[in-house]
Amino acid sequence: MDKTPVYFYSSTSNLTGRFAQHLAELTGRAVHNLADANVRRTEASGPWVLLTPSYKAGNADEVTLPAGVRSFLRSAANRRRMVGIIGSGNRNFGVYYQAAARELATKSGRPVLFEFELAGTPEDVTHCAQILDDLDAALAASHPVEA
Repeated sequence: MDKTPVYFYSSTSNLTGRFAQHLAELTGRAVHNLADANVRRTEASGPWVLLTPSYKAGNADEVTLPAGVRSFLRSAANRRRMVGIIGSGNRNFGVYYQAAARELATKSGRPVLFEFELAGTPEDVTHCAQILDDLDAALAASHPVEA
């Protein structure tokens, strides 16, 4: 069974990047950093999951979705192939906690699969890995490969 790749954005703090790397190490799943301009210019070849942080910290006019994510989502193919969203946030942001993932889910009609704070815990990584494995199984069942 193919593992759905995760495209993530991580700033210089690398909190989201550490979570993505732990997820890759645990599952053997491909992860791609949207902070890399070369990655942002590609198109996903099939279903993929977005892992995005939220940066809105209390100003309603601030943009919540990182520029690298917005750039990747300019591709109609990438928007169409996105099957779910994982959100990273900081509870100190109050009502804006997970704002990017939740706003994008509403706009795209794709589900928020999992949310975690900062770099997450080992338990968060394990739980998210199970959710992604379940997603892979569901995608495989809905698109069986012909022999």
